[in-house]
Amino acid sequence: MIDFNYFYKQIAVSSLSNWLEVLPNQIKQWKKNTKCHQFKNWQKIVQNLPCITPSNLDLKTGVIAKNMNNQFIKKKQWIIQLLKKLTPWRKGPFDIYDINIDCEWRSDWKWNRISPHISPLMNKKVLDVGCGNGYFMWRMIGEGAKIVIGIDPSQLFLHQFEAIRKLIGNNQKLHLLPLKIEQLPKLSAFDTVFSMGVLYHCRSPLDHICQLKNQLISGGELVLESLVILGNESQCLIPHNSYAKMRNIYFIPSAEMIKLWLEKCGFYDVCIIDQTVTTIQEQRKTTWMEGESLENFLNPNNINFTIEGYPAPLRAVLIAKNK
Repeated sequence: MIDFNYFYKQIAVSSLSNWLEVLPNQIKQWKKNTKCHQFKNWQKIVQNLPCITPSNLDLKTGVIAKNMNNQFIKKKQWIIQLLKKLTPWRKGPFDIYDINIDCEWRSDWKWNRISPHISPLMNKKVLDVGCGNGYFMWRMIGEGAKIVIGIDPSQLFLHQFEAIRKLIGNNQKLHLLPLKIEQLPKLSAFDTVFSMGVLYHCRSPLDHICQLKNQLISGGELVLESLVILGNESQCLIPHNSYAKMRNIYFIPSAEMIKLWLEKCGFYDVCIIDQTVTTIQEQRKTTWMEGESLENFLNPNNINFTIEGYPAPLRAVLIAKNK
């Protein structure tokens, strides 16, 4: 079982110390309730991976680890076999000792769109909500963040994160907790909070925004990314059954509506910094994610629409300050 004790010791002497009033018991309950039949297999995979300290680690231009140790070459195919057992890999890519984990999403493209607009992360405490396997967390460390904490309830993503961390030096500046944002107390401790690809999965999007606000210090920054539609502040799409074959989509607002929501929840200096149509080059099937991907979710006769007839995926990024 993954050990969170080092993390507890780390936050005990920080502004996050009051989290310890609830967190250990939450993790204890999570361990008790872990029921996924693949969990033990994933755990063994992570245990079997070697601990490697890279001779060169580039988190600025990607997640790229290199090692000149010739002993590693003999283990390369074995490591690939282990990592392939943790598929599907969604967020990436990871270039680990010339092993190219070609994930479904070119998340580096999204980071390149976002990173020029955010406040510097140097020496900052960062929370990544719905972090997936932690790809963006590594990029945040690459920007100099003091500590990055990701939360995501997926057991597979947790093991993918721990696998990468073990392979590239066991960095203790970043941690992934198997929690949802609803489980966090009001911490008011993070300089920057990211919520990317979560809002449209929420039955109550304003509650989600308020929960994000509760984690920020006064003057802290929220980076919010979501599916959107084109339109003014009064326009929102509510899919009937599914959107792009996803059934857990509740609201797809316009970017202007999200801006209004943020302001109503107490944020200021709200800016829409990007709106980009998702292409089949950015989200696609690979050998590391062999299931259906965006190409299968679009109308085969007109890729401007989903298979259900809704506008094709458009994503917006907003940045806002906490009062």
